[in-house]
Parts: sequence; C-alpha cells; structure tokens
Amino acid sequence: MNQHRGSQDAARLGSYYRRPGSGSNVELFAWLFMRWSGALLLVMIFVHLFVNLVLGDGIQQIDFAFVAGKWANPFWQWFDLVMLWLAMLHGTNGLRIIINDYTETSRARLLLKTVLLACSLAIITLGSLVIFTFDPCPDNAAITSLPDFCP
Repeated sequence: MNQHRGSQDAARLGSYYRRPGSGSNVELFAWLFMRWSGALLLVMIFVHLFVNLVLGDGIQQIDFAFVAGKWANPFWQWFDLVMLWLAMLHGTNGLRIIINDYTETSRARLLLKTVLLACSLAIITLGSLVIFTFDPCPDNAAITSLPDFCP
C-alpha cells in the first residue's frame, strides 16, 4: 500500500518529480524560473510604469529626449536590459512548453523550437545592442528633440 501511495504522488507531480537516478532537473528549473522571473518581472514592470508614467508629466514626457536622458544613467540601462532578458526568456520558456504540449511530431517540435530559439536570440541581441550603443546626442538631430545635456 505504501508503494502505491508513492506512485500516486509521482503521477500527481508529473514531470517535476525526480526519482533517484532518473535524469536531469531541467523541467524543474524551467518551472522554478517561470515563477521567479514572473514575480521579478511584475515588480520591474510596475517600477518601469511608475517612473515613466507617474513621475513627471506622465505620457506627454515620453519622447527621444526622455529616453536619451534615462539611458544616460547606467542604472537604467541595466534595469531595462535585465527586464528585456527576463521578459524574453520567460516568454520563450512559456512558448517552449506550449510547443511541447501541442506539437504532434518530434520533427515539428524540433523545427518550432529551433525557430523560437533563433528569434529569441535575435531579439535579445538586438535589444542589448540598442541599449548599449544608443547615442543620446546624434548628429543632425533637431535641437528640440535632444536632452538638455547634449552640446
């Protein structure tokens, strides 16, 4: 009877239950990542919305000069970078789970996950480049659209 109870618990926990010597904890780590990244993303999104929309003049203040002024501070560059990475990895992991659940053949599953990985890496790479190569004072820009610290 006790052994039957253990198999019920294993079935209830699904793929997150790991018996000794049964492989890796990849799905457990993916499950934990979804919980922790989701909670952290909620906090970061509300901070982002508060700083951008509540402080200052609200939505009217958001323009090129606002973003340039914000990204002149390394703290906001890293904040936005971490938010981008977390959001992309969280969403990619969620789509990976959906692909695993709803794709019939292993060949289609591999193809979809390969496309998902390529798209996610491209967005993370491009977003990171934009954040760290952003020029707040571009040449030939209208003076009215530039932040105050530009010459």
